[in-house]
Amino acid sequence: MEDCFTTIADYGLRSLGIGERLLPRTDFTLCQQVTLIGSGMIWNVYFGILALISGFALATLVAVGKASSNPLARKPAQWFVFLFRGSPLFIQFFFAYFLFLSLKQVAPWAEPFSSAWLGALVVLFLNTAAYSGEIFYGALQSVPKGDQEAAEAYGLTGWVKFRRITWPTMLRLAWPAYTNEAIFLFHATTLVFFTGFPARQQKGDALYYAQYFADKTFNPFVPYPILAGYFILLTLVIIGIMGAINRHLNRHLPQAAGRRPRLLPQIIR
Repeated sequence: MEDCFTTIADYGLRSLGIGERLLPRTDFTLCQQVTLIGSGMIWNVYFGILALISGFALATLVAVGKASSNPLARKPAQWFVFLFRGSPLFIQFFFAYFLFLSLKQVAPWAEPFSSAWLGALVVLFLNTAAYSGEIFYGALQSVPKGDQEAAEAYGLTGWVKFRRITWPTMLRLAWPAYTNEAIFLFHATTLVFFTGFPARQQKGDALYYAQYFADKTFNPFVPYPILAGYFILLTLVIIGIMGAINRHLNRHLPQAAGRRPRLLPQIIR
């Protein structure tokens, strides 16, 4: 047990460059594998959270643009969705890395984009914005016209109507599908260090360390189940958070009352 605490102290934050610099070479223990793979999960969570938050804002703009009657707003939104939904995420990482490398040669300020912490984040941000934008667009088209007419009858128009009526209803309709997109996004973060973006000084994500142990021990049946366990726990957290937001969005609906068993006779009211 004491050795395991030492391992956690040495490798718990190694993916951030804190702690032991050299990876274990022989006599791999279960604690080392759990600790290092867990350390790599920091990067997966980093990519997922920042891409999800920033992609949410762009997805809303894409959905509104795609639903617009103005072709100057509609066409770019349509092509954006088509481009990032039509090409594999792995290929997007590959081309983005070489694009950022080429850009760095002529613009020194672009150097951070050739690193995974920023360049890969941009790719994930654009990819999830495209998928989420299509989800929001479908929900936007499904907003009941009666809600829109009622808002206008109360004198709500333009931005006020969108902010208070259209947007909340769109989110409520889109949230179950958007929850799935959030889960897929976090799973997609495992592709980052298997594309062009390098893991500098072996500071990789969870899959990077899982593959390291699988290659060294010739036994993938230990590190990969550990990796799967981490992602299952992460998925449960995402479902819990997104579920709480979904309940907040639907707090005005009589769902709980509808599920309550009716024990009293119909005569008693």
